[in-house]
Amino acid sequence: MPAQTLPPPLGWQAYTFCIAGVQKSGTSTLSALLDAHVNIAKAPRKEIHYFDDDARDWSNPDHSDYRVPRRRRVHTHLGDATPRYLAWPGALARIRAVNPAMLMIAIFRDPLDRLFSHWMMLRDRLGAGAPDWAEFTAWRPAGMPDSIPADLRGRADRKRFQLASGVIRGYYGSQVRAGLALFPRDQWLFHDFASLLADHRGHLDLTTDFLGLSRYQEYPPLRRLMAAPDGVTGATPTGDQLHELARHYQPEVEELAKLTGLPVHGWNTARLLAGELDPQHLAETYATKARRDR
Repeated sequence: MPAQTLPPPLGWQAYTFCIAGVQKSGTSTLSALLDAHVNIAKAPRKEIHYFDDDARDWSNPDHSDYRVPRRRRVHTHLGDATPRYLAWPGALARIRAVNPAMLMIAIFRDPLDRLFSHWMMLRDRLGAGAPDWAEFTAWRPAGMPDSIPADLRGRADRKRFQLASGVIRGYYGSQVRAGLALFPRDQWLFHDFASLLADHRGHLDLTTDFLGLSRYQEYPPLRRLMAAPDGVTGATPTGDQLHELARHYQPEVEELAKLTGLPVHGWNTARLLAGELDPQHLAETYATKARRDR
């Protein structure tokens, strides 16, 4: 019997695109949809958390583990969907140092809706150990920090920063400005969360065009992943608290719209600021979501 000839090894598949933000804005949904494309390899896990790993020696890093074995020759792209990167100090600069040609994707959601969904997720996961609304929204620095602040450091500084960073994750204008300083505009694709849910096929076309891939022959169905829990404990925000946060977010939302052209006029933050939405009505809407099925 002749010896069996083994196929030649396919080598390594490097990451070619990154869904870098933002948390609670449909990154899991988009990542799963892209996994269905014939030319995109499915990553070992959705969130790789490579560039937000501060324990690595970034002064002399070994990036040999930021790749996976190639499984099929047809696979030309591989994505890392870690939405923390856009807001994590130093993460975007680390991405650029590894791959200046990385294609960057970000999805944005109304910052108040995002913040409330983030808080509900923490209340669901951590229970009594989760911060209440006032604590969760207390840290509001004037801009995005370039490192984890000293007062948040300690044995669990990574976790402390995660729990404290709810508000700054909505500093969209600052995040995009920093991203554009590192990667040229043609390496960025910006999506709006509500628009993605309303027309996922159109947004998939935008994404495959951006990646230089053929469009889907058969579009995968839209399935919302990692949605907020049905009910949580804890006092929900008041109308006054929401209106105050909307004013805090105003320059960030305006800068985001200017830099990306995304439609933000329908966001609750913009509607509050324009007097088109009563803050108490929004507070009651959030309270209903928090109580649902409890």
